Amino acid sequence: MIINFSLLNELFRGFHIQRWNDRVRPMELTEMDKHAHKMIIAYCFARYEEAAGATIDWTDLIRSGVYELLRRIVISDIKSTIYREIRKHSDVFEKLNNFALSELEPIIASNEIKAEIKDFLFKDDNNDLTSRILSAAHICASYWEFKIVKHANPNSYQNVKIETELLNEISRFNDLIGVRKYVSNQTICNFIDMCGQMRFQVRWAQTPRVPKTSVLGHSMLVASISYFFTRDLPNCEKRIYNNFFGGLFHDLPEAVTRDIISPVKRSSKEFDELLKQIEITMAEEEIYPFLEPEWIEEIKYFTQDEFVNKVIVKHKVKSNKISVDEISAKYNENKFSPMDGELIRMADHLSAFLEAWSSCASGIKSDELIQSAQQIQENYKHKVIGGIPLMQIYSSFRF
Repeated sequence: MIINFSLLNELFRGFHIQRWNDRVRPMELTEMDKHAHKMIIAYCFARYEEAAGATIDWTDLIRSGVYELLRRIVISDIKSTIYREIRKHSDVFEKLNNFALSELEPIIASNEIKAEIKDFLFKDDNNDLTSRILSAAHICASYWEFKIVKHANPNSYQNVKIETELLNEISRFNDLIGVRKYVSNQTICNFIDMCGQMRFQVRWAQTPRVPKTSVLGHSMLVASISYFFTRDLPNCEKRIYNNFFGGLFHDLPEAVTRDIISPVKRSSKEFDELLKQIEITMAEEEIYPFLEPEWIEEIKYFTQDEFVNKVIVKHKVKSNKISVDEISAKYNENKFSPMDGELIRMADHLSAFLEAWSSCASGIKSDELIQSAQQIQENYKHKVIGGIPLMQIYSSFRF
């Protein structure tokens, strides 16, 4: 099993790493949030290139995104200008990557994943399409952050210099269709901005807790855990794709409804059903108009009944009591577009558990946090889903 206590703790550290921490900031800007936004932008840019006839290695894009997050967590937030200078000195950059590898290898249980991380860290050619899409998305997400920081530091002598550098970096990727649409402020920019605003929504908002986590950052953690869960299963490319982006977009409707805490959602079956219908209606009115029309059905696949296992058979969605094991045995092929909603739900619960447990372990605890974490732990006490023994994960955490 790939997921373990140490890997989860390492991923969760992404919420602690503060970006732009040499500037006045009106809100916390964390590495996890930035990476979530980056992967959403990368999804958009890659879809444009694919529509234009390019072949996108989606598995490589997802894998590289997750492993880059781990690298950034290990080396913390080295300032972008410093990081770019380090990359120019191959011997120094190699030592930095050796350090990252030495930190990550002990917490990765899978030799296959270790080999992939090593290949990623020491990759010679960073000019392939996947790398360029991720790099472009990284710069655009940074520029989105800078526009917030700039308004909080209106008199900084560095504003012009930083903005010029970022815009020059973005211009290096003008051959990408999505970048040209982004620079010319076309409709997709509204979608990117809407997703970015999920940073402003703090989870567990009524409960004192550290670190504070946003809906956007939570989505990246869910996507990363879903990715590693999927790697423990038989996995075709589409299964990895759907489970990762299903995790990344599972809370997208909250961009327009805001986060509603689980106890309220579960207060009655009628309320939960009404809320789902409201989410569908508001998504039709306020999210889908900002998407390319050919993307909408896929986003619906990710966000409607997002925690239900489903496949597509003869152009129709089949989701009636399909188990993860059944998907592995019968539908683990790209043509069926398998999505393990149950695994995404497991990742969602595990992320919520980490948010509560981490705060308690830091000394900021409440009855609500303790009870929520213990309830999740208890619910998975005897569960084995898709051959993954969940209690083996939860038993590593102590209060």
